Amino acid sequence: MVGGGGNRMGEWWAATEPQSSHSKAGAHMDNYEGSRNLNEKLHPSKQRLLVVANRLPVSAIRLEGDKWDLQLSAGGLVSALLGVKHSFETRWIGWPGVSVHDEKGRASLTEALALKGCVPVFLDDDTVDQYYNGYCNNVLWPLFHYIGLPQADRLAATRSLDSQFQAYQHANSLFAKIVFSQYQEGDVVWCHDYHLMCLPQKLKELNPHMKVGWFLHTPFPSSEIYRTLPLRSELLKAVLTADLIGFHTYDYARHFVSACTRILGLEGTPEGVEDQGKLTRVAAFPIGIDPERFISALETEQVKLHVKELLRFFAGRKVMLGVDRLDMIKGIPQKLLAFEMFLEKNPQWREKVMLVQIAVPTRTDVHEYQRLTSQVHEIVGRINGRFGTVTFVPINHLDRSLAFHELCALYASTDVVLVTSLRDGMNLVSYEYVACQHMKNTEGVLVLSEFAGAAQSLGAGAILVNPWNIREMYKAIEEALTMSDEERKERHRHNFTHVMTHTAQAWAVNFVSELNDTYVEAELRTLNEPPVLPVDTAKESFRRCTNRLLIFGFNSTITAAVEAPRRDQIKESKLGLHPGMKDSLKTLCSDPNTDVVILSGSRLDVLEEVFGEYGIWLAAENGMYLRDLSGNWMPTMEHLNMDWKEYVQRVFDYFCQRTPRSYVEKRETSLVWNYKYADVDFGKVQARNMLQHLWTGPISNAAVDVVQGQKSVEVRPIGVSKGAAIDRIVFEILRNKYPNGSYTSNIQFDFVMCVGHFLSKDEDVFAYFDPEIVLHRDYRCSNGKMERNLDPRLPAKSYDRVSSKSNKTSVVRTKTYPLISPDHNGSHSSSSHSRSNSSKDGSIYSYSDRDLMGDLVNVSSDTYISCAVGKKRSSARYYLDTVNEVVSFVKSLADACPCELDSEDQSVLSVGSGSGPHVSPCSADSLPNGIPRHDL
Repeated sequence: MVGGGGNRMGEWWAATEPQSSHSKAGAHMDNYEGSRNLNEKLHPSKQRLLVVANRLPVSAIRLEGDKWDLQLSAGGLVSALLGVKHSFETRWIGWPGVSVHDEKGRASLTEALALKGCVPVFLDDDTVDQYYNGYCNNVLWPLFHYIGLPQADRLAATRSLDSQFQAYQHANSLFAKIVFSQYQEGDVVWCHDYHLMCLPQKLKELNPHMKVGWFLHTPFPSSEIYRTLPLRSELLKAVLTADLIGFHTYDYARHFVSACTRILGLEGTPEGVEDQGKLTRVAAFPIGIDPERFISALETEQVKLHVKELLRFFAGRKVMLGVDRLDMIKGIPQKLLAFEMFLEKNPQWREKVMLVQIAVPTRTDVHEYQRLTSQVHEIVGRINGRFGTVTFVPINHLDRSLAFHELCALYASTDVVLVTSLRDGMNLVSYEYVACQHMKNTEGVLVLSEFAGAAQSLGAGAILVNPWNIREMYKAIEEALTMSDEERKERHRHNFTHVMTHTAQAWAVNFVSELNDTYVEAELRTLNEPPVLPVDTAKESFRRCTNRLLIFGFNSTITAAVEAPRRDQIKESKLGLHPGMKDSLKTLCSDPNTDVVILSGSRLDVLEEVFGEYGIWLAAENGMYLRDLSGNWMPTMEHLNMDWKEYVQRVFDYFCQRTPRSYVEKRETSLVWNYKYADVDFGKVQARNMLQHLWTGPISNAAVDVVQGQKSVEVRPIGVSKGAAIDRIVFEILRNKYPNGSYTSNIQFDFVMCVGHFLSKDEDVFAYFDPEIVLHRDYRCSNGKMERNLDPRLPAKSYDRVSSKSNKTSVVRTKTYPLISPDHNGSHSSSSHSRSNSSKDGSIYSYSDRDLMGDLVNVSSDTYISCAVGKKRSSARYYLDTVNEVVSFVKSLADACPCELDSEDQSVLSVGSGSGPHVSPCSADSLPNGIPRHDL
């Protein structure tokens, strides 16, 4: 909104009592009840809301001594938030717009602002120059509005960019310090606009449990534009620490997610952006105004008198209105040129139509704005000279702002409003015009640029135009002036309904409500950040236990370093064992009281090639195949129906041909289509199309899971996961040690360690042995996944959202089967019941999953170690950052291993260890698809 004047000052705070310096923390809105109705949502008990913006809603002018004159500032954000204080106990934090160097002056201004619910952030002149005038207005603002830097100034701007960015970060730190001083538990912190993109990160560093939302009031450019910013990644990462990120339109939100995907390599989802289990919600929240404020103003005598004066002045003519800042993005020259063309093409309208253009000066000290002012004045003078007369000029141009009552009267008195922004976040002039037109008998027409955010909200009732197309604009002016009364009323009805419904109050309530819900969801969804693994403690537990089970992942856990993938790469780099692991692994495998398992999604031949020389248990393809210490491979699920592979292979091949740099990974029991080296957005579109083919094709009724991973689509038999294979692995290890079935409940694993860089869908391995989860947490098991029950306070929409998005890699189409394997007749038997296997000597061995696990494993919190590698958010109990740290830790375990054998003994044991013979439990001579057991 354009306007100003101290007479509007009281309206900002009239709706609520003055704020004290410390409000009570008990007045919080409860957003966790699932049965809230709309009336409760729009009229909640007041919650403290800290609104943080670059500028306070007031401009401070110092009078004599320590007295201050506070005037309400102009701007769309101020206009939008005028009605927010009806619903929230609001405190506004920002820069007062004036430099105050003396402590006495700062104290008096702080006191004056406190009475109005405002808290100042004082910035020195150099910071203001480099932070506000420099980085904000010369770098971010042009970039976000698709203007960019002038080519002649680019090198000079680049050289000073570092100092400007440092000032930007420093200013954000000062804002964070003031916000933290005002913060009370339960408060919602709402950061606004591109001036404060680093603020969410700095606030989370001070208090990670703070509810922080960030809203952008400008467009967010496409990723191709944004990626030209030199410090692009730092700003994206800082903003992503917020709990909720809001934009005016879906297009802006889509651009932001795309930038995070393309630049940071994160996963974009319909909910937002995910980074190692942490989801930052990204959504569109179209801003509104307080329409009642404008409608009420029309009833005042001051406005009515001014309307009469304007109608008398405009008598006999159609009047078009433009209200803009004198800014490059507002399209004022384009508007004037279109009006000039209209007068050229329609001589009958000359002296019958006039344009009133309010152009509020801004940044008058900047050369580009001075040049724009001269250009506008030149065009206005030319048009008035060509089509004006002694008694009439077609354009009334004002280089100033208007008081609120003057603006309302002008809105109510005109027939057409022209909003011709070349690029605009929302543009609330269109909303204000619609609100003020409702009292007329002949409603006005809104001509609206399609590049303004309001076009997505008011497009149904407006005439949308491309402001770059002057001919199209002049046709729109012609249409607006000749429109029938019936069409005017119908268009206005659409717009007025939207303006009255989507108010500033509803906008703020919706955002804060969504932020509260998102915060609760994040607590339930987001995995904790485990502490670093205490190496000495783990080594001591390992040393004093007598029967140990060590489970390692392979890729990114104990693999050798490989060259970073290139954009032109189309194949995975060949994986190999880290050189530092070789001796340690041989030492551990040589200990008869220690059993080592490599649990991987890799193929059998890959694991065989890397670990063939070790006496080690190998679980390939997510546990579908298990190799014992003798080198025999066995399936953990037998007689699988693989008829679906041929059809899936054809579908994958079809999409490989149409998606450059995508490829298919062929495994014995699954197929994976990988597009990690393809264009990210195109790959996602192709993946969605592929899923439709798979869901509706011949495999729609097959017992398979279609799993959408990070940049991949996998089809595999249902119920297959690393966690689902653990029970069989543990059973086979103990059966191998005691082949005659001589083990009892006294022979158990008393130390279990699970270390790996697992996908989210495979992290149930960590939970499988954890005694605390088994004893104290309530989980549901579905298809091998452990799911935590959700907080009953969560609203229904949040419950559904968490349920559907709880895992980063989710099963998109699955059926609810128990973990089963078909018998020889094709029927299925549940793995929760005992299964039997016959050994060569005729002994019968049985196992079941959880029933038997209590007899096979007996660990406590001290003797169970789960450790995620390279994932700071995980369900594991501990964390190691790199493969080198894993190698160092395993070496310390090997050094603590009580069994130290000479090299000759190690060479013997490297091909098989354990106290008994190694017998394959399966009688078949080969695996499915004809793979021999002994001849891989």
